[in-house]
Amino acid sequence: MIKFLHAADLHLDSPFASLPPDKAAVRRREQRQLLDELVSLCDEEGCDLLLLAGDLFDAEAARRDTWESLTRSLRNCRARVFIAPGNHDFCAPGSPYCADWPDNVHIFRDPVPTPVALDGLNAVVWGAAFSSSTSGPLLEGFRVDDPDQYNLMVLHGDAATPSSPYNPITAGQIAGSGLDYLALGHIHAASGARTAGKTVYAWPGCAMGRGFDELGEKGVYLGTLADSGCTLTFRPLSGRRYEILQVEAGDDPLSAIEAKLPPDTEHDIYRVILTGPAEPPNLRALERELSPRFFGLTLRDETTPVRDLWAEAGEDGLKSLFLNLLSARRESDPALYDLAARLGVAAMEGWEVLDR
Repeated sequence: MIKFLHAADLHLDSPFASLPPDKAAVRRREQRQLLDELVSLCDEEGCDLLLLAGDLFDAEAARRDTWESLTRSLRNCRARVFIAPGNHDFCAPGSPYCADWPDNVHIFRDPVPTPVALDGLNAVVWGAAFSSSTSGPLLEGFRVDDPDQYNLMVLHGDAATPSSPYNPITAGQIAGSGLDYLALGHIHAASGARTAGKTVYAWPGCAMGRGFDELGEKGVYLGTLADSGCTLTFRPLSGRRYEILQVEAGDDPLSAIEAKLPPDTEHDIYRVILTGPAEPPNLRALERELSPRFFGLTLRDETTPVRDLWAEAGEDGLKSLFLNLLSARRESDPALYDLAARLGVAAMEGWEVLDR
């Protein structure tokens, strides 16, 4: 029996550009701390293998202190570590993957699958690397040499898009491989265990959310490979979560938001979207009131007017002139000009408009 931990897409040194610089720096430090959490989990679970399926770094170069944190953490891992470079951190001259790594770490540096035999486990771990930011199908035509051993592979690639420039992987290729387990990276949402032929395959998603396209709980897979088959368990990690919350603003947007907030949001990063019919909400005032309850907060106004602004176009004054100018163009894009009218009138009537 073999126990393993499968992680991918740490994207160390991500810019976290949507956060203020001080909080972006905190997030990058937390990424480095995540490495120790992975190693601790691997050791606590008695894993034989730690499989890292690419994009450990967010770019082909890495900060020196980040590389040192990674290698220090992995050196302390009791498991054998296998890394397959991906499209963000491809293996090329000058790459951190060309440096000296701890003895318990194996980097797959070739753009063709190569094996590492683990005689004590009656197993072979295969892997291949991106050698540039794109890759053709690395698994095409691959078949294991000895099906009587356990065969695992760690690989970065796109198993969801047949025309992908990032190592497109098909169910047919997986089924024809003869592998027992294929540890994938690249797609940032966890897949659950999937099967093609006799091969179980999965991608765990990114290990830490970095934006509102990576919502909710993030983690890794703990796996067991035995003669009876392969089992996977998703294990959440402790990182901050990105969440999107839609709230009907009503007459009191602050109370409406507070009523829908779950407890203990101070650790997480939220986007709150106000909806429904309402007067234009004062987003800046709401942000001042609510920001202390979050690590990061953005507010969006997607409410609809409670009054017919266009009915005011025939009145006197600057507001009427403004609405008349927009009304003359409204037919080309009603939604756009309705929004422009609403924001413009809100500004004229003294509401602060926040858009970010």
